[in-house]
Amino acid sequence: MNVFWIALAAFVGGIIAALAGWLETQEPFNPRKFSASVARALVAAIGIAVAYTYANGLSAIDIAMALLAGAGVDCLGNRVAGAITARRG
Repeated sequence: MNVFWIALAAFVGGIIAALAGWLETQEPFNPRKFSASVARALVAAIGIAVAYTYANGLSAIDIAMALLAGAGVDCLGNRVAGAITARRG
């Protein structure tokens, strides 16, 4: 059950990062861009949950770290996608 909470925290962190990025741009909501962030958040949740299976216990710090890691994966993925798009254009 602990792995579920870690995965959920990582997923929520990615979604929060995506929503914060959208609010910062002041552009209309684009579901296509948001769906890419949801996919990155899901990848972060799975990856962090798998890595967490090697840890002992669950604490508030573990949940906070998973949330921050999920946000970081979304931000990094967004930057990489932006750099690839800029090179093509």
